[in-house]
Amino acid sequence: QVRLVESGGGLVQVGGSLRLSCAASGSIYSIDDMAWYRQAPGKERELVATISRRGSTRYADSVKGRFTISRDNDKHTMYLQMSSLKPDDTAMYYCVMMSYCYGSVCTNTPRWGQGTQVSVSS
Repeated sequence: QVRLVESGGGLVQVGGSLRLSCAASGSIYSIDDMAWYRQAPGKERELVATISRRGSTRYADSVKGRFTISRDNDKHTMYLQMSSLKPDDTAMYYCVMMSYCYGSVCTNTPRWGQGTQVSVSS
């Protein structure tokens, strides 16, 4: 069974740092594009950053220069290093793999993790 699990969230003060992880498990053969999203209460879900299998990255303007997305294809794991955190960064953070191959099949149906909470206090 393919699973995607986020970890690393928590409570941090303004200006602090956190490192989020997103680990895929199961008989994963390959993963194409992956991304981090976030959603605060009462607000729409927004795209934070994306990364291709070969490492090409894109960032939302609100996090550019503060967040870094990366991945380890051998470990089937994606990371989000967050620094200079602001109260506006408070949200539930979700990872997603847009398409992937497992066992003997490939799918274009996105698979989402359960989310990890990030809270930035002032």
